[in-house]
Amino acid sequence: MKGIIMIIDGMGDRPLKELGYKTPLEAANTPNMDKLAEIGINGIMDPIRPGIRAGSDTSHISILGYDPYEVYTGRGPFEAAGIGLEVIAGDIAFRCNFSTQDENGIITDRRAGRIREGTEKISESINNLKLEGFEDIEIIFKESTGHRAVLVLRGEGISDKVSDSDPKNEGKPPKEVISLDDSQEAQKTAQILNKFVETSYELLKDHPVNLKRIEKGENPANVILPRGVGAVPNLVPFSEKYGLKAACIAETGLIKGIGKIAGMNLIEVEGATGGTDTNLENITKSIKNTAEDDNCEFILINIDGADEAGHDGQMEEKVKFIEKVDTVISEIMQIDDVYFILTADHSTPISVMDHTGDPVPIIIKGPEVRVDDVNKFSERAAVSGGLCRIRGSDVMNILMDLMNKSEKFGA
Repeated sequence: MKGIIMIIDGMGDRPLKELGYKTPLEAANTPNMDKLAEIGINGIMDPIRPGIRAGSDTSHISILGYDPYEVYTGRGPFEAAGIGLEVIAGDIAFRCNFSTQDENGIITDRRAGRIREGTEKISESINNLKLEGFEDIEIIFKESTGHRAVLVLRGEGISDKVSDSDPKNEGKPPKEVISLDDSQEAQKTAQILNKFVETSYELLKDHPVNLKRIEKGENPANVILPRGVGAVPNLVPFSEKYGLKAACIAETGLIKGIGKIAGMNLIEVEGATGGTDTNLENITKSIKNTAEDDNCEFILINIDGADEAGHDGQMEEKVKFIEKVDTVISEIMQIDDVYFILTADHSTPISVMDHTGDPVPIIIKGPEVRVDDVNKFSERAAVSGGLCRIRGSDVMNILMDLMNKSEKFGA
């Protein structure tokens, strides 16, 4: 018996007037998800705790049974590991955005028009950059998926106790990075980052890729905004924690990095872009092929497009993407001898355009589950399900028990 957890990133939402006070999931045509609800056990889940606005990283860490309050040091190390960078002890890693800055130093687009092409060439201009006054610090920079990238600082006398440069909203300049303690290392690192952001604009404002984007009426990726600083966490390998050989199928470097640091086998999928235009057909094939692999007992799956639509406030796109994902569910439901869990890692409401602490629906389908009366997959329908309300940290315990791989607690 195998276990699969499929996470539709940012799928949860809030009722919208434009949809007759339904959520995008409620408004979407999802016959396969609804069938899964009918033959499974349903509930709602707080990825971390009630009311906590979970990040995609901290929620996945929680759902995999690790305590994010103990092991989470920041987003950067996961993103770095996920795109293949070998980070070492002492490295300070950041998740970055390719962003658009105007001549007055104001950020006009935090995601540079959701840039998809040309980031590799832009990254070549930044990688191994030597900053004046900080020539002893090695700068490692690499593009991730879409508008995302990774920055790693390597050298003596640096610290992860610094703030982000991302202003979080358009219409503001990059935030000045400051030290979060009084150490010389943190103060030095803040100076490095501020100089890095300033230098990145000077290097990229006239980059050939950006000049072509401007000609086409697209926002240039002319400044780099580091955020999500952290040191590499020390995770007990998933196989050691649960005794399961695991694989990870994900689109974004962030989730791949979580899988890699947890010791999972990363399955690369061609055309998996992390957006609403991702290649769901190839993702489906990879899921089925991995499920047939005798050397794999557990699969973590993350599909990202609904989250992107939520962040961009694109209601119709979110509904349509959920409907596309529904076709993937129909294929997975045909896999035999598996406990299949469908859920989200957090809500990304159209009205908020960011993560919120709303609970998300969850279904478990498999042999001998106590099927309830729910026959619709949605945030509100799931409330009456047999799982009731659980936390992300409960998921692996429940799955291990269903798979008959748990040990008894007590006599």
